[in-house]
Formats: sequence, C-alpha cells, structure tokens
Amino acid sequence: MKKVTFLRIHKSRKYLSSLGKIGYRPLFGGYSLTVDGVVFAMVAEGELYLRACEQCAEYFIQKSAPPLMYSKRGLPVALNYYRVDEELWENPDKLVQLSSLALRSAQREKTQIKIRSRRLKDLPNLSLNIEVMLREVGINDPQTLQLFGAKRSWLKLRSTRKTVGIKVLLALAGAIRGVHEAVLPADVRKELTDWWRRYEQRRQPYSEH
Repeated sequence: MKKVTFLRIHKSRKYLSSLGKIGYRPLFGGYSLTVDGVVFAMVAEGELYLRACEQCAEYFIQKSAPPLMYSKRGLPVALNYYRVDEELWENPDKLVQLSSLALRSAQREKTQIKIRSRRLKDLPNLSLNIEVMLREVGINDPQTLQLFGAKRSWLKLRSTRKTVGIKVLLALAGAIRGVHEAVLPADVRKELTDWWRRYEQRRQPYSEH
C-alpha cells in the first residue's frame, strides 16, 4: 500500500505542478501535500483527497465523494478532505481548478489565524508601552484596534493619558494600515493632523480679552 501511496503522490505532484512546488510529509496516517507550507490535500491508501472549501463543496456533494477517515483512539473520525475520483483524474483542468480553490482557501485561513494570533506590539509603530496603554482602555488585539479606528482608539487613550499626542495618533493609523507611520499617504497624514489640531483647540480654555 505504501508503494501505491507514493505513486499517487508522484502523480499528484505532476498533475498539480502549476500550483507551485508541492511538498509532502506524514500526517494522519497518510501524507499531506503542501505549497509553501500550506496543506491543501492528503494522500492516503493510494488515494488523493482535496481539502474542503466553500467553492469546491458543491462538486464533492454532487459526486457524493467520501471523506478521508482517520482512526482516533479506535474511533473513526471524518476529516475535512474529500476523495478525488477517476472521473476527476481524467479531467486534469478541473482537478487543477478544484485544487487551486482548496489551496487558496487554506492560505486565507492560515493568514487569518496568523492575524488573530498577533499581538498589538507586533504591528508597525506599536511598542510594548503602547500595547499596555491600549489594553488598559479595552483594546486588546489588532482586530479591536482596526474596528475602533485610529481616531477613536486615540480618544480612548487620551481619556486616561493626557500626554498622548499626534505622534501616537499617526502610529495607530500606520499600525492599522500595516505600515510605518512615516510612509502614511500625505492626505491621510494631513487629515489626521488637522483633526488632532481641532481637537486640541477645542480642549483649550478660551482666552480672556
């Protein structure tokens, strides 16, 4: 069976070479197929299984494709991979199309997981000190920062720390965009600076004449 499995791996890499350099390694009693470290397919017992995704689900449902089964503590567990039948092997273009959809879906999911797992201090411009300040006002992760936006996040910081100024506002805007604040577009920088100046002017007491 191992020889049949390796023959299938070789055939899969040949048919799907347009997706990129395909690697493989042992996983769940079979072998995972990867592109740049992203798993999009499995080969087990001489069969190829594609990772399920929203775009290719309809095809596998229509074909009643069986899922890849894995035995965990003696109990069968259905994995989120579906078998490629001979009809699909005989249609290489369709096979590549579905494999590409599976790969892109896996890549998006990996990116989302990576973003969710990032700390605020890992974003551009944000030091550990700024991360601590943001956490103090309830902004605990990059998603919340993005949801609030630079201005609202800055106002929350300003409500507890009166020394927070324009530099932090620009740093937050850059962090949300994923860039250093020095390369913020000129129009964005101007709009934020003008907004900050208006805020500061409103906060200053009127002078007596």
